[in-house]
Amino acid sequence: MMKKIYHLLFSTDKKYWRKLRGELKNAGSVLDLGCGGNSPLRHIKYGNYSVGVDAQEETSKIHDRYIRADVLDIDKIFPKKSFDAVIALDLIEHLEKERGLALLHKMETIARKKIIIFTPNGFVEQNNSDEFQKHRSGWSLGELKNAGFKCVGMSGLKSIKRDRGAVIQKPMLFWKIIKDLSQPFIYRLPSLAFHLFCVKDI
Repeated sequence: MMKKIYHLLFSTDKKYWRKLRGELKNAGSVLDLGCGGNSPLRHIKYGNYSVGVDAQEETSKIHDRYIRADVLDIDKIFPKKSFDAVIALDLIEHLEKERGLALLHKMETIARKKIIIFTPNGFVEQNNSDEFQKHRSGWSLGELKNAGFKCVGMSGLKSIKRDRGAVIQKPMLFWKIIKDLSQPFIYRLPSLAFHLFCVKDI
């Protein structure tokens, strides 16, 4: 019961979904890279056309079309300027920096209006037996702004979270609430945030 109340009143997830919904409201088509089986698109009642691309088997029916492929091959699959928006949510940190930069370039060639990325603020250690879940790079606010992105902060203060985004202090519920209450402040102070929500208009 307490967990449900917490998510209803404090969870930063809803703020993330609201921001994503606002950025995609004028996008008639979306290419969702590294979508997995639980893409945030499922939470925003996205009613337009979307295509999901992921290296693993499809486990949901979120998108109108699903393609199993390496995300670095999107330029071989889709024509230039074929989607209004191209999104990569919790993806580029799983790629080596060189491959991540290559992906951003390819996203730009396929998008007509904008590209959106959502990634931790800097490197966050995440080792996992699943090769697809390991973190291989970190992305700073400065380098993303230099690449032409406008960024806001998400997921609360970085300083009270650790590997995989879990809060450091105990009791955990109390610090989760503190983390989520910090969201309105770090939204415009992304350097202090755990996640960066970044948009680049094409």
